[in-house]
Amino acid sequence: MMTVAPQASHRHSDKDVSMPTGADCIADSAGGLTFDIAGPGPVAAAGGTHLVLRHRDGVQEVRLPLTPAGDGRLRAALPSSVELPEGRWDAYAQVGDGEPRRLAPGLNDLRSLVDRVPSGARGHVAVRIPYGTKHGNLSVRSWLRAPHAEAGELRIGKGELDVRGQVYGVEFTPDAYAELRRREEPETVVRAEVAPDRARFGLTVAYSELTEGIWDLWLRPAGETGPRVRIARLLDDIADKKPIFSYPTVTVETAYGPVEAGPYYTSDNDLSVTVTPATAVSSQ
Repeated sequence: MMTVAPQASHRHSDKDVSMPTGADCIADSAGGLTFDIAGPGPVAAAGGTHLVLRHRDGVQEVRLPLTPAGDGRLRAALPSSVELPEGRWDAYAQVGDGEPRRLAPGLNDLRSLVDRVPSGARGHVAVRIPYGTKHGNLSVRSWLRAPHAEAGELRIGKGELDVRGQVYGVEFTPDAYAELRRREEPETVVRAEVAPDRARFGLTVAYSELTEGIWDLWLRPAGETGPRVRIARLLDDIADKKPIFSYPTVTVETAYGPVEAGPYYTSDNDLSVTVTPATAVSSQ
């Protein structure tokens, strides 16, 4: 039985110096994860052994029983039907009341996450991607979006950005539109037209309409009376897209002078546009 509870008093940083045990992870297309652990140490015995996931908020904890799976391995399952609140979760192995031990990443089979198309039948999209931290430990990045707007192809034009995507958990209405909100001043909004095709959509961001700053992209599938949905790219096997997905910037003339503008993915894999004065960029 899996339990979700406040975190116990044991506190471990990501820099735990004890020798961790490796865990292999298998992801399924529905959003579930299976953890397989093998090796010496306390996890060799199944009795009272758990895989513990601890949220970085220091409060939430998920405990999964580790049971024999053959070949001296222990297995824990996190089904897609169980909600894992959004954030980063550090993985540990614990026997009885013993001290939890940080787990290291083993082999990850994430093939089912590539080009994944969830049904959206539960009204939300759940994404869990295991990854190795910079300190060599195993963590899981979780997203839980209801509804969700998945960014697909990005096309970089001379003065604009074309975004293609698909929405889950909500239907488009004739009032649909997109908006860009300036992060430093969320009340500053620039609208963009949306071309919906059933659940798919396309929109164009005109850089010349944006002032200096970071602009976050949102979808309003039902117009002003419906939900505001953050546009993000979650449905693949890459936990952190910001250092991997790199897009060119272009120089655009605006009413405020020339700027450099271009898209990027945030640390949460949300889609944003950055706008900086062209003179500041050229002097760096």
